[in-house]
Amino acid sequence: MFKLFKKKLFKNEPEPVAAYTLGEGSRIYPEARLENFLGFENAISIGANTHIRGRLLTYPSGGRISIGDYCYFGESGNIWSACSIEIGNNVLIAHNVDIFDHDTHPTSPIERHEHYKNIITSGHPKAPPNWNEKPVKICDDAWIACRSIILKGVTIGKCAIVAAGSVVTKSVEPYTIVAGNPARKIGDVNK
Repeated sequence: MFKLFKKKLFKNEPEPVAAYTLGEGSRIYPEARLENFLGFENAISIGANTHIRGRLLTYPSGGRISIGDYCYFGESGNIWSACSIEIGNNVLIAHNVDIFDHDTHPTSPIERHEHYKNIITSGHPKAPPNWNEKPVKICDDAWIACRSIILKGVTIGKCAIVAAGSVVTKSVEPYTIVAGNPARKIGDVNK
């Protein structure tokens, strides 16, 4: 059905596991990568009739990715969770979209260097580093266009549209269109 990404990037890094739930009629494409380093089946949950072509990753220290029914997640996209990323129903996420619920590395230079050394010598740590995690929520019927970036703590409201190439640093109201870096309101979605 799909190939679990098995190549280790760093020495002693734990293997990701094929632990996830998949709803009826959903499909994981060959180019998709599911990397559940946390290991719990419910850490990655995919609803019914959803198509996944990108990468879903949870860390050994934590993370949860929940994707609803009738969603699409495009090629070369990445969802990286150390906390919680919740995607509603009927959400379209185009190719090359990145979604983060954390800073990816500590902001302190000393902590960041130690974190990197730990990754390359023994893999991602099981104890969470200081990543300033904040949940991300993408509500029903939203559309995230190609090459957009959604950052930690953001909620994308119902039926909202994030234009191509946008960097979303703040929550987006329902039925709103945002664009730019940082993303700002440029219009409204017709109800």
